[in-house]
Amino acid sequence: METKHGLLNVSRSLVIPLKELHWTYLASGGPGGQHSNKNATKVVLTFDIEHSDSLGPRQRSKLLERYGPILRVVASRERSQLRNRETALLQLKNMLADPLKVKKTRIPTKKSHAVEEVRLSQKKRQSEKKRLRQRLDLE
Repeated sequence: METKHGLLNVSRSLVIPLKELHWTYLASGGPGGQHSNKNATKVVLTFDIEHSDSLGPRQRSKLLERYGPILRVVASRERSQLRNRETALLQLKNMLADPLKVKKTRIPTKKSHAVEEVRLSQKKRQSEKKRLRQRLDLE
């Protein structure tokens, strides 16, 4: 995980100091014997979106709209607390980066003249075929 100098690089425009993150460690649930009963490997990572100094006003409003005032990430899959910490940081990074991505506006494409001509000629052929199938009226 890229956390150089106590910073979490989410995107080019967003870098969060690790001191803004709050970590809690709990015993993982489920089977696992003595190791899981004895060691606190489950990681709960919370990030206060509402009071973060590293977020700009637009970023804050987008994240508040999506997640609310506090974002909570839980990681307990691994046996190691360190790996669960890394997993939680990666999850947080992905969750923060997703709503902040700038979506490209779609520019509608126009059919080429040749494609339109082919479509019209096929329609004409089909209509001619059906016209020839009709019964002739000999009166």
